Amino acid sequence: MDLSRLRNIISRYCAGEENWVDSRTVYIGHKEPPPGAEAYIPQRYPDNRIVSSKYTFWNFIPKNLFEQFRRIANFYFLIIFLVQLIIDTPTSPVTSGLPLFFVITVTAIKQGYEDWLRHKADCCINECPVDVVQRGKVVRTQSHKLRVGDIVVVREDETFPCDLILLSSSRQDGTCYVTTTSLDGESSHKTYYAIPDTMAFRTEQEVDSLHATIECEQPQPDLYKFVGRINIYKDKDEPVARPLGAENLLLRGATLKNTQHIYAVAIYTGMETKMALNYQSKSQKRSAVEKSMNAFLIVYLCILISKAVINTVLKYAWQWSPDRDEPWYNHRTDNEKQRHVVIRAFTDFLAFTVLFNYIIPVSMYVTVEMQKFLGSYFITWDEEMFDEELGEGAQVNTSDLNEELGQVEYVFTDKTGTLTENNMEFIECCVDGNVYIPHAICNGQILSAASSIDMIDSSPGGYRREHEDLFFRALCLCHTVQVKEEETVDGIKRGIHQGRPTSFYISSSPDEVALVEGMKRLGYTYLRLKDNHMEILNKDDEIERFELLHVLNFDSVRRRMSVIVRASSGEYLLFCKGADTAIFPLVVSGKVEQVKARVEQNAVEGLRTLCVAYKRLSDSEYQEACQHLTEAKLALQDREQRLAQAYEVIERDFVLLGATAVEDRLQEKAADTIESLHKAGIKVWVLTGDKMETAAATCYASKLFRRSTQILELTKKRTEEQSLHDVLFELNRTVLRQRSISGLSVDCLDFGLIIDGATLSAVLKPKQDVAGHGNYREIFLEICRNCSAVLCCRMAPLQKAQIVKLIKASKEHPITLAVGDGANDVSMILEAHVGIGIMGKEGRQAARNSDYAIPKFKHLKKMLLVHGHYYYIRIAELVQYFFYKNVCFIFPQFLYQFFCGFSQQPLYDTAYLTLYNISFTSLPILLYSLVEQHVTVETLKREPSLYRDIAKNSLLRWPVFLYWTCLGVFDAVIFFFGAYFLFDNTTFTSNGQLMTTNTQMMFGNWTFGTLVFTVLVFTVTLKLALDTRHWTWINHFVIWGSLLFYVIFSLLWGGIIWPFLNYQRMYYVFMQMLSSGPAWLSIILLITVSLLPDVIKKVLCRAMCPTATERAQDHDKLVRDDPPAQLSPGRSCKGASTHSSQFQLGAMETLSLSRSDPLPQKLLSHLAEGGRAELRSCMLRLSGAGIAYYAPGPETSV
Repeated sequence: MDLSRLRNIISRYCAGEENWVDSRTVYIGHKEPPPGAEAYIPQRYPDNRIVSSKYTFWNFIPKNLFEQFRRIANFYFLIIFLVQLIIDTPTSPVTSGLPLFFVITVTAIKQGYEDWLRHKADCCINECPVDVVQRGKVVRTQSHKLRVGDIVVVREDETFPCDLILLSSSRQDGTCYVTTTSLDGESSHKTYYAIPDTMAFRTEQEVDSLHATIECEQPQPDLYKFVGRINIYKDKDEPVARPLGAENLLLRGATLKNTQHIYAVAIYTGMETKMALNYQSKSQKRSAVEKSMNAFLIVYLCILISKAVINTVLKYAWQWSPDRDEPWYNHRTDNEKQRHVVIRAFTDFLAFTVLFNYIIPVSMYVTVEMQKFLGSYFITWDEEMFDEELGEGAQVNTSDLNEELGQVEYVFTDKTGTLTENNMEFIECCVDGNVYIPHAICNGQILSAASSIDMIDSSPGGYRREHEDLFFRALCLCHTVQVKEEETVDGIKRGIHQGRPTSFYISSSPDEVALVEGMKRLGYTYLRLKDNHMEILNKDDEIERFELLHVLNFDSVRRRMSVIVRASSGEYLLFCKGADTAIFPLVVSGKVEQVKARVEQNAVEGLRTLCVAYKRLSDSEYQEACQHLTEAKLALQDREQRLAQAYEVIERDFVLLGATAVEDRLQEKAADTIESLHKAGIKVWVLTGDKMETAAATCYASKLFRRSTQILELTKKRTEEQSLHDVLFELNRTVLRQRSISGLSVDCLDFGLIIDGATLSAVLKPKQDVAGHGNYREIFLEICRNCSAVLCCRMAPLQKAQIVKLIKASKEHPITLAVGDGANDVSMILEAHVGIGIMGKEGRQAARNSDYAIPKFKHLKKMLLVHGHYYYIRIAELVQYFFYKNVCFIFPQFLYQFFCGFSQQPLYDTAYLTLYNISFTSLPILLYSLVEQHVTVETLKREPSLYRDIAKNSLLRWPVFLYWTCLGVFDAVIFFFGAYFLFDNTTFTSNGQLMTTNTQMMFGNWTFGTLVFTVLVFTVTLKLALDTRHWTWINHFVIWGSLLFYVIFSLLWGGIIWPFLNYQRMYYVFMQMLSSGPAWLSIILLITVSLLPDVIKKVLCRAMCPTATERAQDHDKLVRDDPPAQLSPGRSCKGASTHSSQFQLGAMETLSLSRSDPLPQKLLSHLAEGGRAELRSCMLRLSGAGIAYYAPGPETSV
């Protein structure tokens, strides 16, 4: 035995952990290898149990509590609660404990319920029946009992229970078809291949007789990568080794299609399957609002500590004189007097901290969470963001970033499938400079040179005919397209012609289907792949067969794919297609200049181009290529690098045949969306892997670039002519010079930047030049800041993420959003502050890894300009309001200490302290944060510039925060001293009670506190009512209902002797207060005085310097209050139906309309045929709710 293998086995056995080794050995059917082959060491792998739940019955309480108390606010209130239990504090522990218990309980119930649902789903999956081959028979067992090495039978339309290696299939060629919709969203049928040595197995007995081991890599989450080999033992000979790759691996969660059954061996089970490894959650993203909340919380924590310190110092200063000891009713005991003054001061400091701790709003976090969770449903419920074609609407994968949608400054978007439809249509192909268009045919011959409309020679020369045939054959052979002849696929009828099912093409790449269909229209039809032979029908209706020997798969680094085939004549051919930059450097002959010119012309027109080349292989060259590929495929270590090296050796010395052009149309309303984003002050960058000319044409079509935009190029071509340093500084001087000119002139030149991947790599190098040229990143960022739009072409997926990271880390720290539809966009989606996935045709990986998913790019407009705007406005008001109402609540308590000898006497009753944030003031602000619309949806869509008013976290900046805090302090002073002056004059009644002479109220601590609290509750609630612009019945119910609830609770709390209370301080206090008429007047007066400054400030600001939002509000109010007058008394419109309407056009003119009628055309036709035609100043409006016929208003145009 090889010593290295023995050493690996010993280390694996001793370590006991599978991840200590680079590979694993799987014994198929749990059979030991033959004697002398290798040592058999049984290995322990996890069972096939899937666990997506977070908790168990035993660890739920401790684990959940630990996670909740990791939050600073919860931990802070826990400390306060413990302090109240340990020392003698002025307030009951209930006042802190009950709100904390409520928050912890609600959160625990929510998380526990979600985890219970996960447990149910796990049980359903783990108990699914699975067929396993044991001793030559099929035995049914449960999914969670599967073990690595078991041979599994899977039948058509069943889901694979774990990751499997395909051994054999019911199909003769050993293939099977699989859909991976649940993994990556791709509904197309993918082909997987059995091992050649086992593909002939048809029965359970044959499969059970297999004696083999599999060596493969350890589990890793990449769905598209697998490296392994199988060693098959036959008799006593050396084992036969065959390579295993991703084409042999069937992933858990995928579904078997169009194949009766397969036999496969379990390779990864349970939480080691690739699907389970992809469960790992994304890194936590935090919004700017959450960061502001934490900053404000720290400020208020400092205020709390300052208050406690001030009161502690003043208390001991006031009591320094012996005659000013504690009040007679609150004398200290001897033990307390003997305690050290430092300990007594610290105890008092803690007591004051407990007394003032309500300034920190613990319930704010619960309210914010509820607002985000409930508010996210408005996106999923939005019917305008529902796509009929997909049958899906927008999805919210995380609700933590709702408000971040209203703060976006940069949008990074992919091009293909995001701005464009990713619905490819073959336009033309060029062979040796001659253009072929599918639809142009004359006398059976294809027309060429579409620009000049010249016909090709009906009998072209031999060389040209040979290249033409090779070109068409190359496109019919160099692909991974599958031919389907079934009448239905996944229940969808396709390919049926005159009642008979016909063939159609399916592929994971829309480009390949378009090319193969284009060749079919040009006379070359790809028929099928059978017994490893590809069949095509040429233009002479002859079937040609080519043996498929090797496929050199496409990858994003090479940007090309190749096939090696053997013709019926025995000739070996290598066909290659790929991007122009990947093919031209490898070409040694052919009409390169003519093809390159056509490629550039098509790219300028926005078409996607591919180049096609070939070369003939001699027998020795083919054998050498086979050897390179076999060695690379058998390697367990660095297989991808070895394959890349083998491809590089094989793919060279090509003969250029021609190029193709495929059109990818712009998505509906993509240009309108980008234009609206520009008006909103959002910079849009397009990051694509396409060539510069194609991407630039798309940018012009989508209005990212305008015709007046001056394009700045930072490309490889330009840096070859000049040094990168010179180009960067020249561009920087250009934009800075224009910025200085635009500062003096009204006309401002618009700049657009184009940069390619190669130049970006040079710019992002950490160290550029020793000669002191500085860091190129800052210069590049300075150029980008002065450009309205940027196009990054030839981008690799990692470079897309680097661009996003670069902008995120710039000194302005802007909020970024990335939107894409494919797997190559996942990196930038995860990197950006907000990631949005398009439910496109490149699978659902982008949608699965995003924070939000939308059907089309056009929905981004409403997502940001409407939903994002509303979310930010609502939560900004929620945060500021919570801090405001808590300042109003606790500052009178601070002032009260100056009038009670700093004795830590609470101003409010325990019930009021406990319920203020939980019941009395919580529901109105929660509802406000869910339904408030400060301007209408139509206005936000019509005026994208309103988005600028909330940019850069404008509503949560420090000046706004200080204003709300000062407003809270002012209101608190009014509450306290207003009530204090009411109690200024007091007299004794006949029964010895103290009564105020001006209000005839019983004077006492709780009466005074109740009066302050009543004014407080009414003021903060009415403040929110004044801020509310969108009133509904539920607003009225919650706001006035909250005030009514406070009154009813106070009456019941003070009007009934509750048996469970040891003492009842509030008995009859509230009712006695309300029995005083002057007290009512005082309450109304104090509320008015408190609200007046804020109202005056808003009126003055709106009158003197209104914002764009305020002007839009005034316009909406004007339109609502003074709708456009009708054209004339005798000419009116009546219509309020969803199906039909009648227009009363004149005295005797009535026009009936159904919903499907084109209203303007029908109306104008009626008037043109003799109807009265006073239409010079009228306007028609048609909406889903009804029809209106108006004269123009102040802001309308005809």
